[in-house]
Amino acid sequence: MNFIELAKERYSLRSFDNRKVEQEKLDLILKAGQLAPTAVNYQPQRILVIESEEALKKLKECTVYHFNAPMALLVCADKDEAWKRSYDGKVHTDIDGSIVATHMMLQVAELGLGTTWVGHFDPIAIRNAFNIPSNLEPVCIFPIGYPSEDSKPHPNHMKRKDILQTVFYNHF
Repeated sequence: MNFIELAKERYSLRSFDNRKVEQEKLDLILKAGQLAPTAVNYQPQRILVIESEEALKKLKECTVYHFNAPMALLVCADKDEAWKRSYDGKVHTDIDGSIVATHMMLQVAELGLGTTWVGHFDPIAIRNAFNIPSNLEPVCIFPIGYPSEDSKPHPNHMKRKDILQTVFYNHF
């Protein structure tokens, strides 16, 4: 499958079966995150693998969007290590974390697994539940697993704006 096909076929999985994700597949997902480009290659990403029963229970206390997946990744970025833009001081934790997360999301899909980007979580609860240091910014959560038999893309999945509505040349 080429990249455009993968991007087109990947969808936000919200219905998982209970099979565990094999360590070899998890290793590839984490490798995709390691290889992702970050600003000045500072690599501020910090990934928490949430797979134990106790950790998954904690996750469920921080978001209703866990979808009972057999595991999850919490993508964070270190504010102290992320590149800062000199013009306005913008810290690129959210951008670098998102780039890393996107690489992992696409690797998940290529492996026949599924996930969805969860940004709806209580950041204070997640910090407390997983003892996240103040220098780390939680960016997103990826519940990960195999699609259930009845899983399917959301009805809006294939809807896309015409490219002429989103791409401009030389001026807006």
